[in-house]
Amino acid sequence: MKKKVIGIVGPTASGKTALSLPLAKKLQGEILCMDSMQVYKHMDIGTAKPTPEEQAAVPHHLIDIVSPIDSFTVSQYTALAKPLLDALPVPILVGGTGLYLQGLSQDMAFGQVGSDENIRAKYHLMAETEGNGAVHRCLEKVDAVTAKRLHENDLRRVIRALEVYELTGTPLSCQPQPSPDDGPYRFFLYAFDIPREVMYARCDERVDEMMKMGLVDEIRQLQKMGVTQDHPAMQGLGYKELFPALDGRATFAEAVSLIKLRTRHFAKRQMTWFRRDQRIVWLDWHIAPEKHIDRIICDYLEE
Repeated sequence: MKKKVIGIVGPTASGKTALSLPLAKKLQGEILCMDSMQVYKHMDIGTAKPTPEEQAAVPHHLIDIVSPIDSFTVSQYTALAKPLLDALPVPILVGGTGLYLQGLSQDMAFGQVGSDENIRAKYHLMAETEGNGAVHRCLEKVDAVTAKRLHENDLRRVIRALEVYELTGTPLSCQPQPSPDDGPYRFFLYAFDIPREVMYARCDERVDEMMKMGLVDEIRQLQKMGVTQDHPAMQGLGYKELFPALDGRATFAEAVSLIKLRTRHFAKRQMTWFRRDQRIVWLDWHIAPEKHIDRIICDYLEE
């Protein structure tokens, strides 16, 4: 029998914490962070990380596990998350990183394809000498579908797609894709069905609140620790947009407006991603989160 896992998912500022905390308390469950930014240490405000009080009220996992100067991949996340899902009596995934959920739901076929440092080195050298466009054109010749999906500046994924093709002889777009039902877990997934205009307003409010809480000071402290705008963690929303203001190349008002715009766009993309997942039960956002808890518990216990 597959292990049962509850997931509270959806876009940023959609109310995941307000639902997951009381649910976890009632089920005596433990929360696994499913957020690609909350894994980073010393980045609390800009990632809307659960407060110390919230983390004390319910055990949380996979928060503050990576240095801001290091990269962190989907495969690294799943390698850490799966043992926890297996060990915890009532695991509750909470977050909006759809790729993490996908990695836990199914073993991506191309993820099983090995690597070849010689192939990677060949294309990295091509990128350095001829530009990223040259590498992307190589991919267009062997896998036009994947090339259309990936921007030429997404060099890591472009090279991986070429690597998969050279190792298997089959384009990445034609690799067999397992169904989520093939995975080791039985997911019970829930998200709030929140109107776009409400979601956008909540995104804007969240950005304003982050600024009031001291997001600028948080970034300055990270800079003192040696974190620069080129490090992976600083590519996150709310961080990369403030560097020009800190350097005097833009005003803080301009930076905040840009953060709000990009956060709204990001939330829209998240909603589009999760709408494709037929397993998700969409909850009426007009109803208080506490009212949905009994329904979720019934679903979880009756299966």
